[in-house]
Amino acid sequence: MMTVYLCRPMVMLKTLLKRYFLTGLLVIIPIWGTILILKALFVAVDGILGDLLARLVPSHYVPGLGILALIVLVFTVGLLATNFIGRQIVKWWEELLNRVPLVRGIYSTLKSMMDILALSEHAPYNRVVLIQFPKNGHYCIAFVTGVTKGEMQDLAQEPLIHVYVPTSPNPTSGYFLLVPEHEVTSVDMSVEEAMKLIVSGGLCSPSASLASAVTTATKWGSVKQPETGVPIG
Repeated sequence: MMTVYLCRPMVMLKTLLKRYFLTGLLVIIPIWGTILILKALFVAVDGILGDLLARLVPSHYVPGLGILALIVLVFTVGLLATNFIGRQIVKWWEELLNRVPLVRGIYSTLKSMMDILALSEHAPYNRVVLIQFPKNGHYCIAFVTGVTKGEMQDLAQEPLIHVYVPTSPNPTSGYFLLVPEHEVTSVDMSVEEAMKLIVSGGLCSPSASLASAVTTATKWGSVKQPETGVPIG
């Protein structure tokens, strides 16, 4: 009996130590990993121009000067690329890179990623909505881009709005639809959140507003949605 009473505190102590150790790991590993990644990123970015500056001005070089020089370079390139001559140089450079087989694949992939970021920041999207597309019962994320006016609206029997349905994982291509306004359900989600969801192919979990919007959209059951759209991009 004495052995049982002695073993029980030891087991409890072992359990507590194990739990505290695992909890400590769960706290320390993300912090440690973040520091290592930031350190590696700093060294990598600083080394892009830092090595060159260290050779040119060895007596005046300090860590971080390469990052500062890179920021100045990016700003200068952006300034030059916004004028007519700069755009022509960029166009000529892109045509040159597209002629090299291996380089063309790498450059086009990186260029598409930058286009996605630019699209999410500068596209005139008013709000994120849900529509049934390409058929009833299948929901997709869409962006309202405007209101239908003129002859197309006159031909319709109800108010129409412009919606853009992006494809995944590349939202720079998709479908442009003219949808009756009552067939669209607004979602309490920012354009950035919707873009992350689309680009990740659904890996980035959406907010609860998306699920609630689908739940409350039972009125769409009798709505006839178009089978196809007009691809753009």
